[in-house]
Amino acid sequence: MSKIRVHAFSLSVDGYGAGPNQDLDNPLGVGGFGLHTWIFESRAFREHLGMEGGITGIDDDFTKRGFENIGAWILGRNMFGPVRGPWPDEEWKGWWGKNPPYHCDAFVLTHYARPSLKMEGDTTFHFVTDGMHAALERAKAAAGGKDIRIGGGAETIRQYLQAGLIDEMHLAISPVLLGQGEHLLTNIDLPSLGYECTEHVPTSLTTHIVIAKRNSITQK
Repeated sequence: MSKIRVHAFSLSVDGYGAGPNQDLDNPLGVGGFGLHTWIFESRAFREHLGMEGGITGIDDDFTKRGFENIGAWILGRNMFGPVRGPWPDEEWKGWWGKNPPYHCDAFVLTHYARPSLKMEGDTTFHFVTDGMHAALERAKAAAGGKDIRIGGGAETIRQYLQAGLIDEMHLAISPVLLGQGEHLLTNIDLPSLGYECTEHVPTSLTTHIVIAKRNSITQK
């Protein structure tokens, strides 16, 4: 059965998944780039972008897991771009250029309609205006039995967590303090929602935490 998964979502020590003031110069918010050093240097991530080199080891292993058996993605609008409000035109085509790292259908949550956008590398962005549940149903249909990855940002993950829809969540706690930005887990009672920590693996660049729903653990 297909699972709903979060992978490689980096957090600061003080719990922020992105810094403040996201814009073209700061796609991850001010200071947010430092959260992701561990994955940017991994060989699996670089290969996924068509680049050479990179580091192997634990960080790389967790990166690989995030791409295995993924049939569709769900993204908040900030994960697609910095544009706010109605789309002024269709010129903006995402943060990643012509060949984004999704390589399947990616459903973008937004309040403003826009035609689907086909990119190189088998990525097609679909813009969903009728909410998170509609996006999930469309993602399930597109995934063809594979898993669905919730790519972020923090608010999108929070919505699916609070609804109890995420089966497994991999967080990477990086040694960075942001002080402000998008906090992931404020006022979310994970144990009451049925989640527990199943893995805890430190490396020199981050600490990997895996949280899963108890019924999802028994299905493995």
